[in-house]
Amino acid sequence: MNNFDVLEERIVQLLNKLKENHLLINKLNAENQELEQKSTSLKTKVMELKKENESLKMANSLLGSKESKAITKRKISSLIKEVDFCIHQLSEIR
Repeated sequence: MNNFDVLEERIVQLLNKLKENHLLINKLNAENQELEQKSTSLKTKVMELKKENESLKMANSLLGSKESKAITKRKISSLIKEVDFCIHQLSEIR
């Protein structure tokens, strides 16, 4: 084989590799889009579950479980302290 034939063979090999790479890139782009859609769907599901969890916690506290009562009492106490602090600051301003 002369140099021209070797060069031509290498060019053909490179073109084949280039075509394979383009096919792989297209495949990976499609897979990436699919995974992004799944990720978005899962994020939405997580947000829905968090909201549902908060609703269930609130319902549970209203039903009166001991653990929820303690949490609710702490929240109420914290809110009362904040209101007292605000009232105190307002009375100092006057």
